[in-house]
Formats: sequence, structure tokens, C-alpha cells
Amino acid sequence: MNGQGHSDTLDFIPQKDIVYNKLLPYADRLDDESNDILSKIKGNLGRAVQLREIWPGVLFWTRKLSTYMRLYGRKFSKEDHVLFIKLLYELVTIPRLEISMMQGLARLLINLLKKRELLSREDLELPWRPLYELHDRILFSKTEHLGLNWFPNSVESVLKTLVKSCRPYFSESATQEMLDEWRPLLCPFDVTMQRAISYFELFLPTTLPPELHHKGFKLWFDELISLWVSVQNLPSWEIHLVNLFARLANDNIGYIDWDPYIPKIFTRILRSLNLPVGTSQMLVPRYITNAYDISHVVLWVSSLLGGPSKQAQEQLSGLFNSITSFFHPSNHGRWLMKLMKLLQRLPASVVRRLHRERYKKPTWLTPIPDSHKLTEEDITDFVESMMQPVLLAMFSKTGSLDAAQALQNLALMRPELVIPPVLEKTYPALETLTEPHQLTATLSCMIGVARSLVSGGQRFPEGPTHMLPLLMRALPGVDPNDFSKCMITFQFIATFVTLVPLVDCSSALHERTDLTEVEREMCSASAEFEDFVLQFMDRCFALIDSSTLEQTREETETEKMTHLESLVELGLSSTFSTILTQCSLDIFKVALEKVFNFATTNIFETRVAGRMVADMCRAASKCHPAESLKMFVPHCCNAINQIAVNEEVLNEEELDKELLWNLQLLSEVSRVDGDKILPYRSELVQILQLTLHLKCKQGYTLACNLLHHILRSTALIYPTEYCSVPGGFHQPVSDYLPIKDWGRPGDLWNLDIRWHVPSVEETSLAFYLLDLILQPELQRLQRFAQGDQDMSRDDVLQSLTIVQHCLLGAGGLMPPLKGEPIPELVHSMVNLDETTLYTGMEYDESRENYRDAICGVMRQLLRTDLLHFKGSHKHEFDSRWKSFNLVKKSMENRVRHFIALLLCITLLIDRVMLQHELRKLTVEGCQYRSIHQALMRDLLRLSTSTYSQVRSRAQNVLFTALGTYNFCCRDLIPHVLEFLNPDNSSVTQQQFKGALYCFLGNHSGVCLANLHDWECIALTWPAIVRSGLSSAMSLEKPSIVRLFDDLADKIHRQYETIGIDFSIPDECCTVAKALMTAGNPVPVEPVPSEEETQNEIMLYLLVIASDIDSDFVQLSRPWKFEHIAIGFLSLLLRDDHQLPPPAVMFFVKSLNHDSLYVRKVAISAVAGIMKQIKRPHKKVSVSPSELCGVKELDVIVAGDRADNEWLQYNSSNLPRTQQDWDHCVFVEKTHWGYYCWPRKLMMYAPLEEQPKHNLSREEMTEREQIIFDHFSDPVFINQFIEFLSLEDRKGKDKFSPRRFCLFKGLFRNFSDAFLPVLRPHMERLVADSHESKQRCVAEIISGLIRGCKHWSYLKVESLWELLCPLLRTALSNITIETYADWGTCIATACESRDPRKLHWLFEMLMESPVNGEGGSFVDACRLYVLQGGLAQQEWRVPELLHRLLQYLEPKLTQVYKNVRERIGSVLTYIFMIDVNLPYTQPTTSPRILDFTERILLQLKPLTEGDEEIQNHVIEENEVGEQDERTQAIKLLKTVLKWLIASAGRSFSTAVPEQLRLLPLLFKIAPVENDDSYDELKRDAKTCLSLMSQGLLYTEQIPMVLNALQEIAGSSSWHARYTVLTYLQIMVFYNLFTFMSDQKAVNDVRALVIQLLEDEQLEVREMAATTLSGFLQCNFLSMDAPMQAHFEALCKTSLPKKRKREVGCIVDTIPSADLVRRHAGVLGLSACILSSPYDVPTWMPQLLMDLSAHLNDTQPIEMTVKKTLSNFRRTHHDNWQQHKQQFTDDQLLVLTDLLVSPCYYA
Repeated sequence: MNGQGHSDTLDFIPQKDIVYNKLLPYADRLDDESNDILSKIKGNLGRAVQLREIWPGVLFWTRKLSTYMRLYGRKFSKEDHVLFIKLLYELVTIPRLEISMMQGLARLLINLLKKRELLSREDLELPWRPLYELHDRILFSKTEHLGLNWFPNSVESVLKTLVKSCRPYFSESATQEMLDEWRPLLCPFDVTMQRAISYFELFLPTTLPPELHHKGFKLWFDELISLWVSVQNLPSWEIHLVNLFARLANDNIGYIDWDPYIPKIFTRILRSLNLPVGTSQMLVPRYITNAYDISHVVLWVSSLLGGPSKQAQEQLSGLFNSITSFFHPSNHGRWLMKLMKLLQRLPASVVRRLHRERYKKPTWLTPIPDSHKLTEEDITDFVESMMQPVLLAMFSKTGSLDAAQALQNLALMRPELVIPPVLEKTYPALETLTEPHQLTATLSCMIGVARSLVSGGQRFPEGPTHMLPLLMRALPGVDPNDFSKCMITFQFIATFVTLVPLVDCSSALHERTDLTEVEREMCSASAEFEDFVLQFMDRCFALIDSSTLEQTREETETEKMTHLESLVELGLSSTFSTILTQCSLDIFKVALEKVFNFATTNIFETRVAGRMVADMCRAASKCHPAESLKMFVPHCCNAINQIAVNEEVLNEEELDKELLWNLQLLSEVSRVDGDKILPYRSELVQILQLTLHLKCKQGYTLACNLLHHILRSTALIYPTEYCSVPGGFHQPVSDYLPIKDWGRPGDLWNLDIRWHVPSVEETSLAFYLLDLILQPELQRLQRFAQGDQDMSRDDVLQSLTIVQHCLLGAGGLMPPLKGEPIPELVHSMVNLDETTLYTGMEYDESRENYRDAICGVMRQLLRTDLLHFKGSHKHEFDSRWKSFNLVKKSMENRVRHFIALLLCITLLIDRVMLQHELRKLTVEGCQYRSIHQALMRDLLRLSTSTYSQVRSRAQNVLFTALGTYNFCCRDLIPHVLEFLNPDNSSVTQQQFKGALYCFLGNHSGVCLANLHDWECIALTWPAIVRSGLSSAMSLEKPSIVRLFDDLADKIHRQYETIGIDFSIPDECCTVAKALMTAGNPVPVEPVPSEEETQNEIMLYLLVIASDIDSDFVQLSRPWKFEHIAIGFLSLLLRDDHQLPPPAVMFFVKSLNHDSLYVRKVAISAVAGIMKQIKRPHKKVSVSPSELCGVKELDVIVAGDRADNEWLQYNSSNLPRTQQDWDHCVFVEKTHWGYYCWPRKLMMYAPLEEQPKHNLSREEMTEREQIIFDHFSDPVFINQFIEFLSLEDRKGKDKFSPRRFCLFKGLFRNFSDAFLPVLRPHMERLVADSHESKQRCVAEIISGLIRGCKHWSYLKVESLWELLCPLLRTALSNITIETYADWGTCIATACESRDPRKLHWLFEMLMESPVNGEGGSFVDACRLYVLQGGLAQQEWRVPELLHRLLQYLEPKLTQVYKNVRERIGSVLTYIFMIDVNLPYTQPTTSPRILDFTERILLQLKPLTEGDEEIQNHVIEENEVGEQDERTQAIKLLKTVLKWLIASAGRSFSTAVPEQLRLLPLLFKIAPVENDDSYDELKRDAKTCLSLMSQGLLYTEQIPMVLNALQEIAGSSSWHARYTVLTYLQIMVFYNLFTFMSDQKAVNDVRALVIQLLEDEQLEVREMAATTLSGFLQCNFLSMDAPMQAHFEALCKTSLPKKRKREVGCIVDTIPSADLVRRHAGVLGLSACILSSPYDVPTWMPQLLMDLSAHLNDTQPIEMTVKKTLSNFRRTHHDNWQQHKQQFTDDQLLVLTDLLVSPCYYA
């Protein structure tokens, strides 16, 4: 970069500007312009911050800064860059900043921080805490659920990206500070765990330089990785850990030794894919929802590759080997998307890493040490491991796109490995006609590898020779009958032709001697290019002919092509123009001749075929204008003149086809450079004068197009050269050999762009045309508007069309509209002027400004649709910008993109053009002038006119305009409101609807009713509510009702809390001052003095007042508007300012409104008001070590320790007196103290320092008095409770958190003032077993218990005296409908409360949950309610858990199923705390080990006996003690329920304990899939399925295998059979952990081979299936000893058959020999079935061996037949390829076998 030349004009070295700007035709003027704008931005921004004016000042100028960055990139000095970042950082973290402003500023800050290589850690350091506070305040808002804050949905992702961008710049001490802050939250049973780990994932910096690693990841790595390794059941926070490790690995390749963890990492990745394995697998739903995020997995894997140990590559190959068969197109399931994603992203990630290691400029970020860079060998291994799955995935059901992207990246690394197999699949696919899917799949993959193929290179020199054969064979794909094939062929041809110049170089064979063999081959092949182009054209003509046949088109007069046709047209024209651009002049002339003949000898209809032909002609004239125009223009002009000689033609409604066709042809051909048109100007002008006033609409539209194109090409700036080799291909072969340029990348620095800048002649031609054509039209229209001249509607339309096309064509020549800026739309102390940009147009002031003239006429005509046009349409620009980005992606060559060197040239030219258009569009962001104001009013008039179509068109223009001009919304709103005003009686219904639509806005633009500005809201909301009284409003019209619904819905959806307090803290001002004084360019604005700032609160109160006034004054309003009104009001609740008393009054009264909707809103609102008027409780910070008197430990020890013992529930010292209560330190949150203590714990101060509780009415504020009066009034309460205990939707109602919040607030703020009034109601409701009554009292009680947090001891005690009897009654009246509500009630009441505070509740619940009173159902419910309370307390109630366990153990032999299930679930929670996590003390809560010991004793009678275990069904009346065995069976049922329940919930599985139950389960579990089994067997089966999927630690594997080996020796064949199914799933789900332990592999293998020789047939077959599975996922390999073993077994000779007497019983027991022989055959069959999609080298021999047994006795014969038929089924598809593996003799035998008569026998 020429930094020196740059800094002369700039006085500073820019950080990074946009290179494309250098290529613009007016590049030399840009430095001064950018300097000027930058100094304005710096000055005004700094000034605005110091004046503390966030809105509009700061926002306006930060928006300008982001526009500046879009136009010039980061074109400012480093010191400015740092200051901008610091200023924005300060602004974003202002605590009370309005959310929408915070988002806007955050996006700009993200953009400034985006290129992190520009600023190193030395240049910039950012604090992390403000971001954390911002994040915490918004994402874990305490008031959002109460409706006091409204956040937009996008806020979360913006905040996350913001933290990501700031992360590299956190200080070196940040890591330690973060750990201190969040470690205390790590309590795995609590929701805070998720929060802490997600903070770690988001905030922990991982890019520190190596010398600071001891202050970075080394502080936490061991701790977190050991946590990850020890968690088994995939809790939701595990994903965040994985994401953190992936990022760490990627940022520090080579600095961390991952080897010990690699098998564990890959095992978990494999588990996370959730692949189906085995026969009857149950998926744990949690595994699916919490599966790892593939993009992070890919990042992690690609960072582990390389390095000295090569272990990761082995495991990766293992991973792909084990899942390859899932990629085969015949497999399909919900797991497939994940696999495809993995396939597509992994190569891309490796390519990115290669680029970073080898080609990227070094930056301040830590480089990868040489020892860990990827070597050539690493890359080859990687590509080889991926090829097989990718080739299978090419034909996947999800489409071939993923595979194509994978292939593209793999081919960049190793073309010689990737391209040949793809070619092998492509050539046959091009030949077959019957499988179009195969063709589209292979072609899209070929497109991906196109550049690697064509450019050849050292690795794959023969690549280019495939190019011509491929192109020639692809031609038949241009097929009118198969649309998708046609499109992919166009894409294929275009891609290849773009990379290769179509020049015939065969002459070089004689002239040059220095060519290599491959080059000679390419030269001789290039002679076929001309042939190719001509054949392609023939194909296209055939395609066009088949589109012409639609004669019906003419009659139906459909204006548009169908969607498919327009796509084909696009494909055809772009491919043809690519071909012509890339071919040499000789080939071009032949092609031109051919197109010309085709176009002029036929006449096409102008809609479909005509458009396609005209496009082809346009492509030709674009390429070589001079040659083409010479042929086309005279021909067309003559034809048109000859037909139009007779006058009457001009007035015909239906024109002559030939005339139309020639006009169309002419209008398309004339789209070329202006200077090429000049020679034909007289002919063209003559044609225009002749045709513009044709009667036929189609005719004059085509003429207008011609006019538009001529004007455009003479008046605009655009680049002219489009060709993949600068300078074209016209040199002689001896100097320049085109084949050297195949696939050559573009070079940005020598990109020789030529611009078309309008010359004087061209401009004068344009103005001549305007004077000649536009002027008379405008005069006619003006006379018509003034009433001096009559015109028919068609004539007016024609004139308007002409005017529109003149504007579209020559808009760039006309200066913008004049007019005075409108003053004081917004009050601001900063200058808000727009900046102007130069776009290469010097406006000629001497000529008449037609834009003004047109504007005048149109305003008289009230048509304003055409004005805002400045050379490029915004939406057209947007779509081009998007398509540019897409094209760029597909052709990007990542591995060497030496500063964009490798973009193809055409792309580069496009990108420069876009930069020019971007500038033109930015000019649009205009100031709002008086002329615009007038136009807006006209638009509004049209938007409310009588015709609905006019309305909707005008509204669209209006919305676009609103988005374009600054602050104009405020100017327009009053005019819209006129239409809604009920006093205005002249409004029609159409106007009313139009006005509502204007408010609603379109889906992307501004919504007028919801601007972030109090003044606007104060106008609009009350008006919408009042409009209910307007005469034009009728709720009978469904369209109007729908509009109001949409409007209310949109406001609710989009509303975000609007700020009131706009103060700016002082730190910002100091940064702003620095910004104004530092660096070049120096700002001009003066540094301001301290001036006053204004307040918004007055406005806020005004909104509420006017909303309420409009609500109280007219009560005759329809209900719909009451709903809208209370909805709007509820949006205005906020947490930083209390509602005015009248509003409080309104909401409290609405609690008893007749309408359900109003009551619901009011309940939420009053709950919010309670939060607003809550008196703050004082907190003091305490040091935890003083509290417990134990010294803090230096190392981390989590769990039950001496220093958190005092927290736990201990019935011997509960606070049972006033004195104990006051001395007891209550810790409300459950997570404090489990993992470690925070430095300072915030606790509530003692009672006497807290705000006074029992206030008398006089001491209350006005708002409190309103609430107090209503809730003390028995009549009000009666009505209120009456409403609350109605049912809303039968069977759908649930416990309502909103009502709970309301009651909690009442009792918190007014202590027990309302208890006396409520008590009788509660007693009445509790006794009534109706579900809605019970629900209501549950909501009140939970609110009471949570609300009494700060009551004095006496009050609390009396409260419990009231509650305990109530709860007892409630629990005895519990019903199936209400038990869930009571569970929620108690769980809510216990949440975040110190258990010692609630000891009354716990003691009451523990009394005797399972006492049989009221039947089994009530028992189950009581347990459920108790479980809800205890689960909330987690680890702090070990004593209660022990008591509960002791109480339950004798009751485990329960009879009733529902009680058993509930007990199972309760046991899960009792043992939940017994976790096996690192750094954790053994728990004092109950432990699984002891429990299992006791259970096994009771199950003895079952484990010892051998007989079948039958389910014992008990008659209800059976009394007395059953025998031990029956008791044991009942116990087992409960234990099974517990095992099933804990599978999905606990953190670590108690493997050793479960193993001791395994033999028993294997005994019971049934083999067949049959649902008619009793509960016991079904549960046993479920249990085994869940246990087999568990994650095992390395040290647990031998234990499990021993247990399985033992069971495999058992006498029950059911157990032996189940061992195999268990083994399949267990091994696959722990694949790499098993494979890293050789002994385990051998044990599994021995076990399977042993069971192959089992005496029971079913077991043998299952063993064969298992073996085949293990071979298929490469867990075992088919080695020589194994093969020999099976072959030996096969040869076991059978005893001769004795002749049996007829009718004698066959001996059923097979002889041992037969079993062994069968085992051998099964072994061979397993090997054959283990590779269903290919034929390995050993397979033919095995098939021959098998065929020898075709006539053995049963069951051998059956096995052989099954194997052969399966082999045939799976290999049938690709039999042509597979045949090659067999010798001729073998093939004979095989064909014989597969179709032998015995096969069908």
C-alpha cells in the first residue's frame, strides 16, 4: 500500500481504507472529501457528548460515522480509532441508556472493533465489568417479567457480539477477577450454574500472549476441563463449556496439550450426533435438546489436528469410519442435517487454519508455533479420511450442496485426491438419461471443484485436459423438458467458461516449441471451442423455439413470464454473455452472424421467446458494440420504417408483430456505451419520434424502453471492460498464449478498469433528447392539469410513461430538488447538517432543471411516484449487493487470497461499481427540505384516497421516503392524525383505513405509531384510542377490526422501553474532549462551554395523563378500544419512574373490570406497580469467613464443608424464638457457599435498620393509600376473589405467576395488613375442591409465603399458625386437576428462601406423606408437593433428605403404580446431591452406595433363584404378609422407576452401583418387542436401554465388561441375548474411550466370538449382527486370524444323517458340531454384511467360501440365503463398479448363486 503518497493529502496514516475507492473515476477527489467529513464528525460528535445531548446530537453523528465507514472503511488514524472506540464504549455502558440507542451504538462499536488486527492490546484496553453489568441488567433483568421493561428480541445477539469484539482487549488481570466474580455461582443443582458457565464462555479472554498464559487460561483450564470430563448426563451448561474449549483451542494452537482428552472429546462428539444404534433404542430427550453446536465442534476438531502426536487425526479417521455408512443416501433421519453440517464445515475450517498458518500477514495475535503447524502429510491424511463420506453424501436426500462445498475446500488442498473420484462419477452421469438426480448432483459438485480442475498446478497437471470433454458432454443438458437440469447446466457452463478464455490456440503447435505435453494437448483441444460455442447456440435456439409454441399467450395477454421461464431466461442470457465475453474475436464474429440470422429471419412474440432472443442479441452488442450495431441498427430501423410508412399503423390497438419484434430488438441492442451509439443518433431519434406516440400500449412501452436505454448509456458513469483477462485476447498467439491464463486469479492492483464518463457530445445528445421529447410532454400535461386541453386517460398514461422513462434514464444529469430546509423539526444544540458526497456528476446549471419542472407538473397532477430516483434504485442496488456477495463466496479461493488477489476480475469490477453506487445512494440520505415536505403531504393524500390500489402504492412510496429523510416523521404525524380525529366528521371510511395503514407501516420500515420519542407517542397513542368514536369507524367491517388488531399487536411486539434519563456521565465527556483536540483532521467546531440539559419526564407524565383522560372521559367507547387503551397504558410501566397516582387508581379499579382481558392486563400492571413502590431494603456486605468462624481454604473445595455447615437445615437449632430469629443469619439464595464463597456477601441489615413495616394510613404515600384503601375494602376483595376463582379455559388453566407476583407484592409492601380481610376467603376456598377455587388459594398462599420475607418473627409465627391447618386441608382435598398447582405453589414458595425460615412448612410436609389416608392418589400428590419444596432447597437440607429416605425405605414395596412412580422420582431428588464432580467433598446428603447395599439385601430372593420372575398382581383385599419373593418383586418395580427417572436428571451416573443390579435386569428384560408385557418387564427393558447409552469413564470399562462376561455365562438365553444388544449400544456410545484401551477391545471381541458359538440359535444370530456392526464402524477389524478362525469353524464336518423312520420325532437338540459349523458361517456372513456399500479385497473369496454351504442342513442354509440376498440388495445400485473386484470365474459362480432356482425355492 502506498502509505507515503497517501498521507500527504491526509496528514495521517489511515488504519485501513476501502481499496476499491482507488479505482473510481474520481478517486483523486476522495481524500479531501473524506477529510472534510471526518473532521465534521469528530467535531460535532465531541461537541454533542460534551453538551450531554444524546438525542438527536450524538445519535445523528454516530450514524454519520457508520455511514463514513461504509464509504471509506476505517480511514482514520490509529489514535482517532482508539478514541472513537473509547467514546462509544463509554456511551454504550451508560447505565440508564435507552435500549434502542444502546443497540445502535453497540452495532457501531462492533464495527469499529471488527478488524482486530488493526489495534493491538498495547493500543487499547477495555474494562470488562461495565459490559458484564450491562449484560446482567438486560439478559437477567429482575423487572422484565413484571412488565416494567420491554426489550427487543435482537438485543441478546447484539450484546453477545459486542462482548466477543471487546474480549481481546480485556486487561491481563481480568481472568482472575472474572473467576472471583462467578466461581461462587457454580452450584450444579442451581440455575446459576448455567449462568456462570455461559458468562465464562462469553467473557473469558483466550487471546493473551504466551507470556501471560499464567494469568489467562491456566487459571481455569484444569478446573473446567475436569468438570467437563466428569459430567455424564449432558446438562444444558455443557454446551457452553464445549464452546469455550473450542475457542480456547483455536486461539492457542500448540500451547495446550489436549492429548489426554482426545478420546473423550471424540466420544462426546459422536454421542452428540444422536445416531440411532441397535434395535430398540430409547432416546433421552435431553440428549437431543442439549446436543453440541456443530460449528464449535468443527472449530475444536480443526484446532486439534497436527502437532507431533497425530492422535487427533487417528480419532477423526475413526469417527468418519464409524459414521460413514450413515451418509449413504438410503439412510435418512433427523440426525442427517447434523452430519451434513459437520461434513460441510470441517474442510472449510481446516482451510481457514491453513490460510492463517501460511498466507496471512502476521498480526499481534499469537502465531502458531512451527511444531504444531499442519504438515503436508497432515493435510493428505485429513483429506483422505473425509473422501469416503463426502462421495457418499453427494447423492444425499438433503441435496448435494453440502457435499459440493466440502469438495470445493478439499480440492483446494489436494486436487489430485479429490477430483478424479468426482470425475469418475460425473462422466457416467453425463451419459445416462434415466437418472437426472445423479446428473444435477455431480454437476453441482463439479462446479465446486471447477477452479482447482482448470488451473491444474503441480499437484494435478492433467486437470485442464478434462475441461473440453466435460463442456461438450454437458451440452445435452440444455433441455426444455427438465428445468432443474437446464439450470444446473447453464451454471456449470458459465462457471467453466468464466475461468477459461475461449481462444483457438491450435496454431501454436506449429509456431512454438517450448510447450509441455499437457499444454500441447490443451492447444489441440482448444480447436473445438468454436464448435462448442455453435453447438451451444443451437441448443439455445431449440430451447427458445420450444418456448415460442405457446400460442395461447397472445390471446390471454399475460404480461409476465411465469417464474420458471424468467429463471431460464436469466440462466440463458447470463451464460451466453459469459461465453461471448470470454471468446476470441474470430469465434465472436461467427457467433454474431449466427444470432443475427436467427433473430432477423424469425419473428417472435415479445413476451417470452422474444425476450430470450433479444437478451442474446444484447449480450452480443455488449461485447463488441461496433461490429454488432453495424448489423442490427440499420436492419431494425429499415424494418420499422417500412412498416410504419402508412399512417393508420400508428393508431392500431393491436400492432403488427414484425414491428413490435424489431422495436424490441432495437431497444435491447441499444444498451451499449454512449460513444458507440453516437454514429446512429439520427436514425434512432427518427425511430423514437415515430414510435413514442403509437396507440398500442405494448408498442409505446417498447419505444420508451429504447429511450430509457439511450439516455442511460449517454448519461451515467459505469465501467466498460468486462473480461477475465485484462486487455482482451486479441494479441497474436506467438506473443501471448491464452492457455496460460486458465483459471488465473484477478489482480486488484493492476486491474485496468476503464470508466465510461459522459463526454460533451453525449451529454448534449441527452439534453437534445430531453428538449425534443420531454418538454412537449410536460407542456401537454400542464395544460391538461390547468384544464386548457383535453386528454383521454390513455393519453395521460402514455405521457406519464414517457416522462417516467426520461427520469429513469437521465436522472443522473438532473440536479436534486431545491427548497429551503425545514427549521426546528427537532431541537438540538449541535449542527445536524447533511454531508455532501461527490458522485462524478457536474450539474450544468445553465440548463433547465427538468426535475423541478416535472415536480411542478406532477404536483398539479398529484402524481408523485417517480421522483426519488438518482441513477440506481435502492432495492435493485440491494439485490445486486446481495448477489455480489453470493457470487464472491462461490468463487473465492481462500488458501492464497493474497490481499484479494484471487477474486475473478469480473467480480472485482462489479465490486468497484457497487462502491460507486453505494456513494450515490448515500447522497440520498437527504436533508428534509420544503419541497420534500410538500411532496410528502401529497403522498399522504394519495395514501388515503378512494382506490385501494392507489392507496397501497402510495403508502409504499411514503414509507420509503420516511426512511430516507431525517426527522420527517414528526412533521407528518399531525396530518395523519387529522383523519382519526372523532371531531372531524368529513372523513370517509377509505381515508380512515388509509390513515391506519400509514400508522401500521410496512414490515421493514418505520412504524409511525411506535417512534422512540415521547412527543410522537404523546400524539399518536391517545389519538388511536380516541378514534373509536370517529364516525368513519365501524366494527362491522372485518378489515377495520383486523387493522386495529394488527396495529395493537405491532405496537406490543415492537415496543421497547423508551429512556427518560438521558444524562451522560463525566468519563464520556473527557474522552470526547480528547477526540476534539487530537489528531488529524482537526475539527472546526469550538469546544462548548457547560450548558444546561433538558428533561424528558414531563413528557412521559403527559403521555400517561392523556391516555388516562381519553380513557375516563368517554365511556361509551366500544370494548375493542378499552382493550387497546389498557394495553397501551400497560406498556408505559417502567422501573425508573413511578406511575402517577391517577394511573394507579385506573389499574386497581380495572382489577374488577367486566372484561377478562382487561383484568389480566391489570393484574400484571398492579404487580408491576407493587415493585415500583417497594421500599428498598438496606443491605450490608459481610465477610463469610467471619460468619462461620472457619478460615477460608486456599484450594478449591466444593460441596459440604465446615464453612458452609451453618447454612444447612438442622432441626436441633431452628430459630423458634424471637431472639434466635434475630440472631440467625439467613442466606436466601441456594447457590451461595456450595462451590466457594464470594469475597463479599451482600446480606440484609438487621430489622431495626430496615424501612418501617406497619405503616398507618397517614404515613403512606398517595399511591400506597390508593392500593391500601381498595384492598382493605371487603366489597372490593369479595368481587376480586370472585373473579380470580372463575375458570378461564376449562382444563387449560395453570398456576398463574402473574397473580402470584401480585399477592407477593401486596404482602411484601403492606406486611399483614390485608390478612384479616382475606382469611375468611382462604378458608372457604381451601375447603372447596373445585379446581379454579383451589388454584386461586394456592396463588394467594405462595404469594404470602414469599411476601413474608422481611416480616418480624411474631407476625411470621402467627402466619404459620394460620397456614399449616389450611395446607393440611388443602392436601387432603387434592384432586387430579389441582395437584400440579399445589406442587407449583410450594415450589414457588420455597424458591430462594433459607430453609430455616420455612421450617414450619417443611416439618408439616414431612409429617407422614404416605399414610394411605384418602387413597393412593393423595399419597402420590403429597409426595409430589414435598418433592417440589425439597428440590428447590437442593443441598441445604441433608437432614430432611435422610429423614425422608428413612421414612420411605420400608414403603418401597408399594402396591400402587402411581405412588411407585412418584417415589422413584423423589428418590432421584434425594440422591441428586450425591455427585461425582472434581474438587467436591463427599456429600452429607444420602448416598447411593449405602442405599444400593440395603436394597440388594432385600432383592436376594430374586438374584439367587433361577426360575422365571413373574410379575405379582395383588388382589385389593389381600391381607397379611406376603412371602419375601413377592415383596422383592414389588421393591424391584419401585427401584426400576427410580433408575428410569434418574437417567435424564442426575449429573453423574452411579455406574458401580447400577452394575450390581444388572444381572437381575438382564434376567427379566424380554427379548421380543412386544407391548403386551407387564410393567415390570417393560421397565427393565427401558432401564437397560437407558443404561447402555450412558457415558463411561475409562476406569469403569473393565467393571462393566466383567459384569457382562459373567452374565454371558448365565443359564438364561434371554440374558445372553440381551448382553449383545446392550453391548452394541454401549460400545458405539463410548467408541473412542473403548478404542483407546486395547484390552477392552480384545475383551469385547472375545465375548462376541464366544457368543457366536452359543447353543441357542437366536443368540448366535444376534452375535453375528453385533459382530457385523462392530466391523462396520471399524471398532474391530477383519484381520487374518479372525478370518482363519471362521474358515476353520466352517470346515467342521457334520455327522452323516441316519435314515429316520417316517413319523419319528426329529432330534431337536443340534449337535455341537452343527453349532460350530453354523458359527463359522455366521462369522463369514457378518463380515460380508459389514460393508454394505463397497467390495473390499477380501470379500470375493469369502463369498466363494459361503457359497460352498448353500446346501448344508438348516439353519445354515437359511443364513447363507439371507446373506446372499442382502448382498444382492445392497450392491445392486452400483453393481457396474463392484463387478470389477471379481474374477470371471467368481462372477460365474455368483451369477449362478444369485439367480439359481434354489434362491427362489
